[in-house]
Amino acid sequence: MSTPSAPPPAPDPVPEHAESPETGIRPGLWRHWLWIGAVLWALTAGVTYLTKNTALLPTLILLGSFLVPVTFALWAYERHGEGLGLHPLLSCFVSGGVLGVLGSSLAEYFLLHPSVRVYAAVGLIEEAVKLLLLAWLVRRSHWLYGARAGAVLGGAVGFGFAAFETSGYAFNAALSFGGIDLRALLQTEILRAVLAPFGHGLWTALAGAVLLAHRGPDGRYRLSLAVPVAYLGVSALHALWDSVHGIALWLTERVTGRPVRGSASTRDVLVDATSEQRHYYTLFTVLGFALITALALAWGRAMTRRDPTWTHTP
Repeated sequence: MSTPSAPPPAPDPVPEHAESPETGIRPGLWRHWLWIGAVLWALTAGVTYLTKNTALLPTLILLGSFLVPVTFALWAYERHGEGLGLHPLLSCFVSGGVLGVLGSSLAEYFLLHPSVRVYAAVGLIEEAVKLLLLAWLVRRSHWLYGARAGAVLGGAVGFGFAAFETSGYAFNAALSFGGIDLRALLQTEILRAVLAPFGHGLWTALAGAVLLAHRGPDGRYRLSLAVPVAYLGVSALHALWDSVHGIALWLTERVTGRPVRGSASTRDVLVDATSEQRHYYTLFTVLGFALITALALAWGRAMTRRDPTWTHTP
């Protein structure tokens, strides 16, 4: 009589925080990146201030510039982009960011001249560069289509653009005739970190969602008026965002009845202004950014509700 075989051993339990084989990203990675990065940035800022060691400036600039953009790119990927692949995310963030700032700088250098329409032109140029880069980066990945994929990867391009752009602004802010201005550097990074989720990443996510929503499974794009309309829409949001400081100055003058001017080097610093004017200027600036952000978020909310491709893509 044969002896019954022993049952096969039970498989080892899967750890609660095991990495997904599809994404290679541990769930909640964006949270760890945010708080660990914030601690490292604060430590670097403190040591730099204490020791006056200028060799730490590149570390401080890079940590502060990339902390929030990378956090939101990882959050969007974990929340809405599983199955798209980690390589497209990294490619859009790094390649899209670097090529975006280079392309925009060249276009603005050759095409723009000082005028009252400069903000509109900047918005049109930068949003066109980012959208064209998104289309080029996914050209061989036919499975990347639909509004969800466009929003995640478009956001990655925009956040990469914002990160590299912020590093440049932070570097310029640190330079002064009296040496290194650490306070200006930190103020620039903190301000742009607070505003980062509502700027380039959000605008390019909206335009990218519309672009890839009109792409089929074969990788071909369908001709539609919605794409140029979306491009013009995000360009208008971009131009308004850049114009907020000037509009706030104008409104402050109208309310107080006294002329007020901004600093030639930084638009958000008033020169020879009263306490009342500074309060009004801050109020109008915050309200302006809040209104533009509300418009962009409402647009994205409406898109997710009415677009069937949002729930029928990877």
